[in-house]
Amino acid sequence: MKIPTTSEVLAREPFQGKLLIDGAWVDAADGATFERESPAHDKVVAVYAKAGVADAEKAIESARRAFDHGEWPKMKAAERATILRKVADGILARKEEFALMETLENGKPYEQAMSEIEGAADLWQYAATLARNLHGDSYNNLGEDTLGVVLRDPIGVVSVITPWNFPFLIVSQKLPFALAAGCTAVVKPAEVTSGTTIMLGDILIEAGMPAGAVNIISGSGRVVGDVMVTHKDVDMLSFTGSTGVGKQAVAKSADTLKKVSMELGGKNPQIIFDDCDWDAAVDATVFGIYFNAGQCCNSGSRILVQKSIAEKFVAEVVERSKLVKVGDPLEAGVQVGAITTTKQCETILEYVESARKEGATIALGGSRMDTDGGTYIEPTVVTGVTKDMEIAKEEVFGPVLAVLTFDDLDDAIDLANSTLFGLSAAVWSKDFSTCMTAARRIDAGTVWVNTFLEGNAELPFGGYRESGIGRELGRLATEDYTETKTLFMHLGERTNWYLPKG
Repeated sequence: MKIPTTSEVLAREPFQGKLLIDGAWVDAADGATFERESPAHDKVVAVYAKAGVADAEKAIESARRAFDHGEWPKMKAAERATILRKVADGILARKEEFALMETLENGKPYEQAMSEIEGAADLWQYAATLARNLHGDSYNNLGEDTLGVVLRDPIGVVSVITPWNFPFLIVSQKLPFALAAGCTAVVKPAEVTSGTTIMLGDILIEAGMPAGAVNIISGSGRVVGDVMVTHKDVDMLSFTGSTGVGKQAVAKSADTLKKVSMELGGKNPQIIFDDCDWDAAVDATVFGIYFNAGQCCNSGSRILVQKSIAEKFVAEVVERSKLVKVGDPLEAGVQVGAITTTKQCETILEYVESARKEGATIALGGSRMDTDGGTYIEPTVVTGVTKDMEIAKEEVFGPVLAVLTFDDLDDAIDLANSTLFGLSAAVWSKDFSTCMTAARRIDAGTVWVNTFLEGNAELPFGGYRESGIGRELGRLATEDYTETKTLFMHLGERTNWYLPKG
C-alpha cells in the first residue's frame, strides 16, 4: 500500500463540498461555508457548504416527495440491490481517495482508514443481499374462512446522523440498510468529518440512485440536526454519537413519536483471568485501547485483571504501550494518529487529571505530546482505579486505559456491570466454562471470547442500557427500517351479527 506523503497532500487545494438535495449539488441557501483543518497537520483540508434550517427543510421535503411519489420505494428489491452493489463497487474504485480524506479529517492512520473504507464497501454489498430477502409472513392456519398476511413496508423518511470517529463506516452501517428496505433519507455527517459522506453522493448518483432518495447536508448539529430530529415529515431517526447527545435527540423527537435507533457510548471491559493466553490478552489490551486513538465506542477502555496476575500483567501492558508508534497518520507504521478535535483532547486530559485527584496512579503517559503541530496524546495507562472513580464509569474516548482488579468470577461480573453502559466486553480464559458463564452474565450487546474488536456484517451490533436502542447489521437489519402491516382477509359469506338468525 503506497501512502501519500504529507508534503504532497498538503500542497493540494482543499476539498470543496456542497449539499446534495433532490439529486443536485447546491450551495447553502444563505451562502454560508465552514472550513475543516487536519488535526494532524493544522492545515485547512476542506471547505463545506454550511446548511441552515431552510436547507435542512428542503432536504427533508425532497426525501418526503421521493418516498411518497418517487420510484425508489416502488422498485423491485432486485433493482434496489443492483444499485446498492454498484455503490459498493464505486466505493472500492475510489478507496484511496476516501481513505485519504478520512485520515486528513479524522487524524487516523491511513492504513486504518483504508481498512475502514473496505469494510464499509462490504456493508453495502451485504445490505444488497438483504434487500432481496426482506419479506413478510402469511398465515393460512386461522380457519377456512380467514387468511392473514403480514407485510413489511418501508417506514418512510429516515434522518441519519453520524459521528466523527468512524465517519464512513458508520454511515454505511445505516444508510444502505435503510435504502434496502425502500426508505429515503437525509444524511448529516459530523461537521469535522463531512468529507467521505459528501463524496459518497457522487457515487450514489453514478450508481443510479433516484433524485431525492438520498440527500446529504453538512452543518451544525445544533441547527440542521435539530430540524432532522424534530421534523414531522421524518419517520425515523438513526443516530450514532455520545449518550448525552443521544438522550437529547430522543427527548426532542418525542413530540412526533418517530421511531429511533440509537448507537451510543460504551465503557467496555476486557476481563483477564489468570489462565488467559498471556500474549494474546496483552496484545488485545494494547490494541483495544489504542486503536483509533481510543476514539471508539467499542474501545477496551477498562481492563479487569485477576489479582493473582495483575502486577505482572499490567507491567507488560505498560511496556508494550511504550512501543506503540504515535505520529503523523500519513507516515508508514504509525499506529495512533491525532486526536480528532482540540475539544476532545482537552476532555481526555481532564479525565486523566480527575483520576489523579481521586487517587489513581498514572503509570504511563497522561499528557499531550510536545510536537511541532497537530493534536496528539501519549498512550496512557491508569492503575489503582476503583469502580466508583469517574474514569471507571465515564466514556473517556481517548487512548487512556483504566486498570481495575478482581478476586473471582463473581467479582469480575460485578465490576463489568458496574457502569450504566452495556455495549461490549471481552473475556479471556482458557477455561470454556469460565468464558461462557461470564459471557452470559455480562450485560452487553457483544461479548468477545478470547479475542477483541472483531466484527462481521452478519452479526448484529448495539448495546444494553445507556449504550443505545436497537441493533444495526445482521440479517434483521433492514427490518428495523420497516413498519409491520397486517392484512386480515375473510373468505366467503360473512354473517351480520346484528341481524336475527332464521
